Amino acid sequence: MNKAELVTSMAEKANMTKKDAEIALNAFIDTVSEALAKGEKVQLVGFGTFEVRDRKAREGRNPRNPEEVIQIPASKAPVFKAGKGLKETVNK
Repeated sequence: MNKAELVTSMAEKANMTKKDAEIALNAFIDTVSEALAKGEKVQLVGFGTFEVRDRKAREGRNPRNPEEVIQIPASKAPVFKAGKGLKETVNK
């Protein structure tokens, strides 16, 4: 499902226009993105948790030249952990 299909589905389920559904979806994405950028965790009970995890610097291999060792810098990675309700829905 892509963003356009998600907007259409949200509009049908919430009995709203596609434009309003897109505004709501964009607001949700922006709000979660801003919270993660601040280092905050976003928990939606029954659905899941969005958070940021620190990744340590490490050594890797150049895929074009496997003998060459490269340094991969430390970074932050956004992650999503599915909640119990979502897991149960998916496993039905």
